[in-house]
Amino acid sequence: MAYDYCIIGGGIVGLATARAILEKRPGASLVLLEKEKTLAKHQTGHNSGVIHSGIYYSPGSLKARLCRDGAHETKAFCREHDIYYHDCGKLIVATDSVEKDRMENLYQRSAENGVAVEKVGENELRDMEPYVSGIAALRVPGTAIVDYREVCNALAKNIISLGGEIKLEAEVLAIRECSSYVEVDAESDMISTRRLVVCPGLQADRLARLAGLNPDFRIVPFRGEYYRLSPRWTGKINHLIYPVPDPALPFLGIHLTNMVDGSTTVGPNAMLGMAREGYRKFSLNARDMSEYLLFSGFWKMMRKNFSSGVSEFCNSMAKSHYLKQCRKYCPDLSYDDLKPIEAGIRAQAVSRDGSLIHDFLFLDTERSVFVCNAPSPAATSALPIGKAIARRLFEREGESCKEKVAV
Repeated sequence: MAYDYCIIGGGIVGLATARAILEKRPGASLVLLEKEKTLAKHQTGHNSGVIHSGIYYSPGSLKARLCRDGAHETKAFCREHDIYYHDCGKLIVATDSVEKDRMENLYQRSAENGVAVEKVGENELRDMEPYVSGIAALRVPGTAIVDYREVCNALAKNIISLGGEIKLEAEVLAIRECSSYVEVDAESDMISTRRLVVCPGLQADRLARLAGLNPDFRIVPFRGEYYRLSPRWTGKINHLIYPVPDPALPFLGIHLTNMVDGSTTVGPNAMLGMAREGYRKFSLNARDMSEYLLFSGFWKMMRKNFSSGVSEFCNSMAKSHYLKQCRKYCPDLSYDDLKPIEAGIRAQAVSRDGSLIHDFLFLDTERSVFVCNAPSPAATSALPIGKAIARRLFEREGESCKEKVAV
C-alpha cells in the first residue's frame, strides 16, 4: 500500500501531527500506525490531565511558547469538539522563606513568558484553600484540567474525516529508506510512503535503531506513582496545588491534581522503572533493563542524581515517606487517605554524558523525521508541536514555508 505520508505512533503528538499534515495537504494520502489495540495507550493515556500555562520554562524559549500557545489551542479545540475542561487554576505554594525567594524568581519569569499570574499572601491562601499550608503562593488562573484521551479520540475523528487512515495493532517490525520512498513493515501490512514521521514515545531509541540510525541516547523509563485521595476529600481542594520547583532536583515533585471526574490525585514520584510499559509495581522486562544498564550514560545520570534517587526510592517503598512529602503543604492528609492507582511511565531520554534531555530532540533522514523526545508538557503543547513537526517535514520536501518554527 502506497501513501504520501505515514505516521508511527498513536499518542497525542502523533495524532496532532497527522491532523496538521492533512489540514495543510488536503487530498494527500496518510496512514497512522499504532501497535496497541487503542490509541493513547501509554504516556498520553496515563497523563495527569493538566493543561499547563508555561510558567516554568525559560522566557522566550520554544518550550515556553509552545506551551502557552498549546494551552490556548487545546481549550479552543475542546470547545469546538464539545470536550469538557475546567479552568480550575493552579497555586504554586511556598512553605518556607527559601521557597518564597524561588517563587519571586518564578513570578518574574511568568511575566516574561506572558503568563497571567497573581501573588497570593498567607491569609488569602488560607481563604482560598483552607486545607493547604503555606506562607505565600502564585495563582495561575489559566491552568486547566481535561481528559486527554477524549482529545485524542476527537483528533482521530478529524484525521478520518480529512481522508486519513488509522491502523491499530500494527507494530512496526522494519523500516527501510530508499531514494524515493520509505518502506515500513507493520506486521501484516507492507507500507510504502513518500515521507515518514515517527512519534514513538517510550520506544523512541528502538525505532530509530530499527531505521538504521545510531541515536546517542537511551530511553530510561521512570515510573510516576500516584495515589487517589479518599472520598472525604472530594470538593475540598479548589485549585491544583504545586510545589515551588527546586532547581537542584531533576523533576518537579509531588503535587495535588483535581481530575475531571471529580477525584483528586497526589503525586507523582519519579521512580526508576524496570519496564517501559509495565504499569504494575515491580513489573520487570529484562530487555528494557539491559538496554539502559549497558548504556554508560545511565550510570553517569545515576551518579549525578543519587540523593534524589534515594528519596524517590523511599517514597515508592514506604507510603509513610510519601505521606510526609504530601503533608508539607496539606498537613491534614492521613495514611488512609492515600489510595493507590495505576502508575504512569515517563519516557526520559538520557544522553551519553548522563544528562537528562529536557528539550525536544529530533533525528532526520532524507525522507523521515524521528521525534525522539517530546518532553512535558507535550500533551498541552501537542497541537502546535504537530504543526511544527509538519512544517519541519514540509521543509525537508524542499518547500518554502511561511511562519517557520525553529524546532
